[in-house]
Amino acid sequence: MESNEKTIREAYRLAEGNVLDGDGFLALFTEDGSFNEMSTSQSFRGEQIPQVIAGLARSFPDVHRELLEVHAFGDVVAVELRIQGTHLGGFPTPVGEIPPTGNRIDVPAADLWYLRDGKIERFNCYNSMSVWLDQIGVHPDFKSAVEATETAATTA
Repeated sequence: MESNEKTIREAYRLAEGNVLDGDGFLALFTEDGSFNEMSTSQSFRGEQIPQVIAGLARSFPDVHRELLEVHAFGDVVAVELRIQGTHLGGFPTPVGEIPPTGNRIDVPAADLWYLRDGKIERFNCYNSMSVWLDQIGVHPDFKSAVEATETAATTA
């Protein structure tokens, strides 16, 4: 549906680092709409929604989403994209903030947007968090994970 695709393209425009219009972004959602960050299992509603895009822009002030494919199927819009930007602000994690590295990111992602009566009811964002973290210099500590598993197995 062309109008649904236009709504979603407008959502991406409003979330760009050089635009960043959280109120405008939120206005595209239904009253009970949700923004679901699938890679972290977090869900945001209401006033939390513009805070998510503002938080990303604090970490990556030049955040840009390169839309590769956009397909509208009735009330569903599927988008393949790349999230790009420069890590110039702290990146929050559950155990603290990763200081800015100045590294560029170019993260593959896919978004599924579900609309009702022309408004966003649900936005499911799937991004490759492992690529994202790797590109800002955070690498998994496999050795510690293996050692912890081995220790747990021997003490059980």
